[in-house]
Amino acid sequence: MTMTLGVDASQTAKPKGKLTRPKPCYLWTTADVQKWFKRHCSEYFQLYSHLLIQHDITGKALVRMTEGTLIRLGIAHPEHLEAIWREILKLRLKADIQEMKEIEMSSIIS
Repeated sequence: MTMTLGVDASQTAKPKGKLTRPKPCYLWTTADVQKWFKRHCSEYFQLYSHLLIQHDITGKALVRMTEGTLIRLGIAHPEHLEAIWREILKLRLKADIQEMKEIEMSSIIS
């Protein structure tokens, strides 16, 4: 019989945090967008976060943006534009993959 000192077996198997899926990005509020921007574009947060607030950018608007949209918002520096655009594309891809998984799961269940 193996014993683990100081650790209750019931505690080791439980995952911490939420068990629910995160809110889909197309349902994000402007506050959710700010949180994402701070986390994924932290270098540019101080420079550009006010633009996202000023234009009431929600998750739905964020994933529909183009490079031209970012320029019209006021993000003109080429390196900043490219980095922010890359993060938006990654977010969009992640959202698309999640949606495909959900469609696949719903077709398996039905």
